[in-house]
Amino acid sequence: MINCAHPTHIEHALDDHGLWLERIRGIRANASCKSHSELNDSIELDIGNPAELGIQYANLKKSLPYLNVMGGCCGTDHRHVEQIARHARSYLAVATLIISCSNKDQIHASHARKSTNL
Repeated sequence: MINCAHPTHIEHALDDHGLWLERIRGIRANASCKSHSELNDSIELDIGNPAELGIQYANLKKSLPYLNVMGGCCGTDHRHVEQIARHARSYLAVATLIISCSNKDQIHASHARKSTNL
């Protein structure tokens, strides 16, 4: 599981196409592409771009053959999960989408693809 990092922070590590990529089963990315340091110094929540995040998840799925848990961490909400589902569903027979609002608060949504017209 990769957690609390934006896809742009990890994509360079996926370039080596090693067998270790098969061990990554889930990602819970931050909405913002800012660094952790920048986020810590921010006075406002950066929600990033939900549609762009969805596209980035779909691109990650191409590099991560066993990725089947996709969700959100810091700065994400239902808009991000909707876009992740929209863009990633073509790659997944079954996806488990998770959004974490805090350590105590989690919304889980499972989606089983029945057709390409979902």
